[in-house]
Amino acid sequence: MTFVVTDNCIKCKYTDCVEVCPVDCFHEGNNFLTIDPDECIDCSLCVPECPAEAIFAEEDLPEDQLHFIKINADLSAEWPVISEMKPHPEDAAEWDGVKDKLQYLER
Repeated sequence: MTFVVTDNCIKCKYTDCVEVCPVDCFHEGNNFLTIDPDECIDCSLCVPECPAEAIFAEEDLPEDQLHFIKINADLSAEWPVISEMKPHPEDAAEWDGVKDKLQYLER
């Protein structure tokens, strides 16, 4: 099992989760974070830290978010590691809770 960043992170990209990760398994894109499934140690520390509630255990993923398993794995291989908290986008609160944001993901 691993943890997976899902749709609600897109355009919110809060980085509170990054601060608590003991193994630096988060990777950063322009408007989304991913978790590298090979680096994640399943500690679950990131889950309660995510203001957007966008992180799930793989086994608890909602059915409509299962495609994010592959997205996290693929993009983690391309994007750089992020290990320190950064300011979130100014309009993050406006995007929090918006459904079906995959079309806005900047790869």
